[in-house]
Formats: sequence, structure tokens, C-alpha cells
Amino acid sequence: MELEREGFAVEAYTESGQALQRIASQHFDLVITDIKMRGPNGIEVMNFVKENHPSTKVIVITGFATVETAREVLKGGAVDFIPKPFKMSKLRELVLRLANESTGEKNADRAP
Repeated sequence: MELEREGFAVEAYTESGQALQRIASQHFDLVITDIKMRGPNGIEVMNFVKENHPSTKVIVITGFATVETAREVLKGGAVDFIPKPFKMSKLRELVLRLANESTGEKNADRAP
């Protein structure tokens, strides 16, 4: 997986119920969820994450993007809403930016 090659520890689940069990027992810096999954949908996953781990960042992806869904997701606390299809490089860049912001390196590439 591309994010693992960047040095990130990655866990992947195809069923949201399994992901929620893991999120309930472990803090994650970032959760990437799809709107449509078996079990609770991505908005429910996002809401669970934000209720139980408010500092965890959430990115929501979907093949069923609407303006209303984007508003709901962003209002619910997601850092971004990415419609499918998307290039993995876009997701990679977003994850890298969020990681740099978390470690206080967001301006590391700028000259003083």
C-alpha cells in the first residue's frame, strides 16, 4: 500500500463494524472511511470517531458525492471529503500534509 511505503502504519477493514471495534480500543491519528460499506456507513464511522477520539482526523471518500453529503461530512468534523474516482497521489499528499501539521512541521519547507 502506498501509505505504508511512506512509513505510515496502516490497518484496512472492508467491514465498518470491524473497524469500529478496533477504533473503540485503539487511538488512531487518522481514519479514512468510505461512505458506502457493509455495516454502519462512513458518516456513522466519522461520528463515532469524533465522539470517542475528538483529536483523530477523518477523511471521507465516496463514489456518491453530493453537495449535501459534503456539507454534512465537513460539518461533522471531517478534514476533507474526496469524491471518487481520485488519484492516490491526492490522498497521499493530503495524508502527508496532515501528518506534517500534527508534528508541527507544516512550515518546514518554507524559508524564514
